[in-house]
Amino acid sequence: MPGLLAASAQVGMATGGAVTGGAVLTIDIGNVRVSKGRVHVDICPESRFLKDDCPYSAEAPAQAGVTRVIARSVPAGRYAVQAFLDENGNGKVDRALFGIPKEGVGFSNDAKITLGPPKFADAAFNYNGGAQTIRFSLRYFMGVKGPSGH
Repeated sequence: MPGLLAASAQVGMATGGAVTGGAVLTIDIGNVRVSKGRVHVDICPESRFLKDDCPYSAEAPAQAGVTRVIARSVPAGRYAVQAFLDENGNGKVDRALFGIPKEGVGFSNDAKITLGPPKFADAAFNYNGGAQTIRFSLRYFMGVKGPSGH
């Protein structure tokens, strides 16, 4: 999941609340285990999925439970979102032995992570270029599995 390390152009950030206007992709990310660090998302067309240079990204301060991330100025198209909880603020997914993520990771459509990241087709959705909300949850492979400690 190298695209989760992307240092791409940030298109917007928010901590929640109402947002008015047109081209706003709202991403509600569930199962955030702590209110520490930031939740980072990369919004990728198929050609950039899982790469280091997704053209759109956004982030918000982590809120235990659900964190809302707002991306502005994303054109209409077919995308997949990849997200991670950057608990220690180092801008990357920390990994253990064999590359297993130590921090929460997730993909749009709650695409399954089995023996590696999902295929684009499993995480893809159509963005209409206006106000739209998608939802998915983070998964953890080490440590506490969610905000309630399960």
